[in-house]
Amino acid sequence: MANQASAVDGPASISTEAAAPAVTVLPNDPRYADLQLRNWNKLYKAAPESFRIVRDTSQVAKAVYEAVTAGKRIAVRSGGHGLDGLVEDPATQIVIDFSEMRAVTYDSGRKAFCIEPGATLGQIYRTLDFGWGVTLPAGLCPAVGAGGHIIGGGVGALSRQYGLVADHLYAVEVVTVNASGGVSTVIATRESNDPNRELWWAHAGGGGGNFGVVTRFWMRSPGVTSTKPGDALPKRPAALMTGRAIWNWADMDKVSFVQLLKNFGTWHEQNSAPGQAGNQLYASMIAPRKEAGRIFVSAQVDPTVPGNEQLLNGFLTALTANVTPRATLINTGRQAWQYTTVNAPDTAVAMGVQGPPRSRTKGGLLVKRYSDDQAATVYEYLTSATYSHTASSFSLGSFGGQINAQAESATASSHRTAIMLASVFSCWDVPADDARHLAWNREFYRALYADTGGYPVPNDRYDGLFVNWPDTDVLDPVWNSSTVPWPTLYYKGNYARLQKAKAKWDPRDVFRHKLSVQLP
Repeated sequence: MANQASAVDGPASISTEAAAPAVTVLPNDPRYADLQLRNWNKLYKAAPESFRIVRDTSQVAKAVYEAVTAGKRIAVRSGGHGLDGLVEDPATQIVIDFSEMRAVTYDSGRKAFCIEPGATLGQIYRTLDFGWGVTLPAGLCPAVGAGGHIIGGGVGALSRQYGLVADHLYAVEVVTVNASGGVSTVIATRESNDPNRELWWAHAGGGGGNFGVVTRFWMRSPGVTSTKPGDALPKRPAALMTGRAIWNWADMDKVSFVQLLKNFGTWHEQNSAPGQAGNQLYASMIAPRKEAGRIFVSAQVDPTVPGNEQLLNGFLTALTANVTPRATLINTGRQAWQYTTVNAPDTAVAMGVQGPPRSRTKGGLLVKRYSDDQAATVYEYLTSATYSHTASSFSLGSFGGQINAQAESATASSHRTAIMLASVFSCWDVPADDARHLAWNREFYRALYADTGGYPVPNDRYDGLFVNWPDTDVLDPVWNSSTVPWPTLYYKGNYARLQKAKAKWDPRDVFRHKLSVQLP
């Protein structure tokens, strides 16, 4: 196609006249309301001048060209699971929607799997597994779209074994805009001799909406030279076994809760270095408000790997040590990996929210476990009588392992010392309750990180914020009183390099939002 880059070594100019237009949906079109509802978090509602439903790279390029020529603000959406309204910003005038670009194929020329941004994780898992017996260490929610997930780094239950999704990114195809407003399609790879390599680097964890519009991803694990598709990515697990520990809130006092968080964190401190056997296990803790009735910890392994059942049992033993109330322990036995993974329940539904979900997620990366005082703070906010809601929670999930085998500058994903990813989460479906739930969520988070100004400033205990969980409260001094610039929380020492990539590939700052990489 005349408007697509035909080689890896450089951009191709766009012939916008030859490109077929995307489907344009205006506010008076009955399909407009459907597209407004595509975002998961109904706390925000997109109201652009138009949605552009794209089906190939030429349509993306044409849509970008028309928007730039008209001086319109662009936002891009793949799966619609952005957490903090960056796409739904009132300033957005045109939303480029990738819901119809969702192919997953093997490209023999690049010895890599080609994934379009609209493909969901569930679809990717099925296609890779049924077609070639491989997978990606991507997220736990099967409805999330590939576009934002891969660009933001992407983390999931297999990441301790295989690294972030972005660590397996071989190449990207990106529609970019130059200083004069010209539109080009660029393919950038991780090859050391690729003149566009910095554009690849920026998309391996630099976050979406910063440099251009990604229209295709090529995925191949580092070091792979084989031409066989089945060798290009990690093998899918042969099976799945989950162990669960469940406590009744009615039996849990502060001392026992603090001990539980200490046990969970200590196990991760001892089992999260690259190459350790403990990386075969992924664990999560979900502690909802006491009204929900129970606290859940689950851990999963592939039981066909020798030693993994013992690893799972050892984790549960360490987790429950010195916790006074006895947990109910459940072992699922061997389960089918793909079926279990692609049928994971929606978070809101799992927490009992049946209406259109409205939510707030505030995350933080931990280098060490929380202190006992911080664990006590968690307990207070989960049990205080001043607030009540069954779908507000605190959670911890495994990080580290092979994620930390990379240097911080190897990709734009700079978080290579963390061992856990924590969150304060609230979900509801009644708009009139917005202020109440948001206040609890924000105040809880600020109190948890009070020692560093309300946010987990990178140091020997914290590793900042994960790009895939955007949080615009970081811009507000009411909630963030730290003296550290917010880009440091997301990008640490990689930010200046990202700014240089921004200056080269988006010098007009066409692709921007409230938390976007800023021009130097």
